[in-house]
Amino acid sequence: MLIVLDSKNSMAAPAFSLLGTVRLLDTGAITSAALRDADVVVVRSETRVGRALLDGTRVCFVGTTTIGTDHVDLEYLSARGIGFAGAPGSNANSVAEYITAALLSLGERKGLELERLSLGVVGVGHIGSRVARIGRALGMQVLLNDPPLARRTGDPRFVSLDDLMCCDILTLHVPLTRDGEDPTWHLFGVERISRMKAGSVLINSSRGAVVDTETLLHALGGRHLGGAVLDVWEHEPSIEGRLLEAVDIGTAHIAGYSLDGKVNAARMIFDAVNEAFALRAAWRPPEDLPPAAVAELHLGEAGISVRSAVHGAVDRCYSILHDDAALRKLLALPVERRADHFRQIRSQYPVRREFFNTRIVLDRPDATLETLLRSLGFETVAFPR
Repeated sequence: MLIVLDSKNSMAAPAFSLLGTVRLLDTGAITSAALRDADVVVVRSETRVGRALLDGTRVCFVGTTTIGTDHVDLEYLSARGIGFAGAPGSNANSVAEYITAALLSLGERKGLELERLSLGVVGVGHIGSRVARIGRALGMQVLLNDPPLARRTGDPRFVSLDDLMCCDILTLHVPLTRDGEDPTWHLFGVERISRMKAGSVLINSSRGAVVDTETLLHALGGRHLGGAVLDVWEHEPSIEGRLLEAVDIGTAHIAGYSLDGKVNAARMIFDAVNEAFALRAAWRPPEDLPPAAVAELHLGEAGISVRSAVHGAVDRCYSILHDDAALRKLLALPVERRADHFRQIRSQYPVRREFFNTRIVLDRPDATLETLLRSLGFETVAFPR
């Protein structure tokens, strides 16, 4: 069996080599001609999968190491009898930690007391449910909106999108859909953004086209909104420079780019291919993965507030402003080179480990700080003996 693997998923190559011959290709090199003799192709969100790519090939299984599937023509795959697997939930914790960093950074930069604010979570799946827990851990009032989930469960915790318009911060965690009962394309356009609370903040780490660029620009420029955090953009990688200048934090679609999330995705697709071809190969992620940038961190200095201590810990483990600064270098480039810069950030993104890989040592007992750190995913909190 020949398996074509996007080279940005190269860490998964040892796993898939247990199933067949692996051919690593750069994203742009994954073409119909390159797949002519392939049985399996494993892509990322930059590769459009459909008739144009697969007609004339012998591909019978497609995997994507992403949680979204808007780049895959699922109807075409089904009609052709081509198997498919995505990686829903694989990077949910990574994105949730990104939102944690965004909230704490907004609090520090804008002087916001998060525990006095409300957080509206739009889409309460793998990611949104984690974000809701984080919001509550930070002391925020959390409102939830997820129409499909509300219909399926009848859970009274879910409220209408209109009911979220009173929130101080809205964070979006929905797939990109253009039809069906709950289309999300430009879900936040003129009508919706105009209903948002004056001075509120919009965070989007789902898909760029869920938010209308020009409407958001107008709302930020006219000060109807108090700010925005964007990890995703319309027309990626050719993003709107004016919008990057206007947002508080802007990053290059890397919220889910933790190494731990990539390992999860590789394992999920490996298992799916294994099952699809009735194979019995076994693979475990290597134990010698690169360590966290901060292996151990001491907290609990006298006179430091819990909020400042937590923000410091999160910032040391993942600096969202470092990623913001990397993307803003794009603004100094000629327009024709900006898309390449966006792509380069993603393709050369440094190793980022999730919070549980950092050992927290409290220098003095503080039950409140310990509880909050654990709630945010810092699973090891120790006291010196």
